[in-house]
Amino acid sequence: MTSDVETGLPSQERPFIGGLLGEVSKDLSDLVRQEIALAKAEATESATRVGKGAGLLGGAGVAGHFVLLFLSIALWWGIGNSTGRGWAALILAAIWAVVTIVLAMVGRGQLKTARGLDRTTETVKKIPTALKGHEEENV
Repeated sequence: MTSDVETGLPSQERPFIGGLLGEVSKDLSDLVRQEIALAKAEATESATRVGKGAGLLGGAGVAGHFVLLFLSIALWWGIGNSTGRGWAALILAAIWAVVTIVLAMVGRGQLKTARGLDRTTETVKKIPTALKGHEEENV
């Protein structure tokens, strides 16, 4: 059995370049599949949070409309009996403006809690050094 001068390994035990490239290709393929799966999971979570926030804002708009429609007429007439119809309308407009602001702030807060693809971004940044065999440098 002959020995390879460069590696010191017997000729039969030398790693084949094709085998090494195949292994690297498989590892890279696995890494890409895992990153895609992570991105899908994070996107689903973010979409769920955005959907909830948008639903709350839409519900706030519908609820505000009906409340404004039915209660405003009753309050307008009730307040208008003592202050006059014009002042009663201004008072009601101010009340509904406050309600609208509160609902919009709650809905906006829900939308702000939606995260992007944090973990995917973090792990994708580690790929170049991991390919060089230095994955612990990014920890």
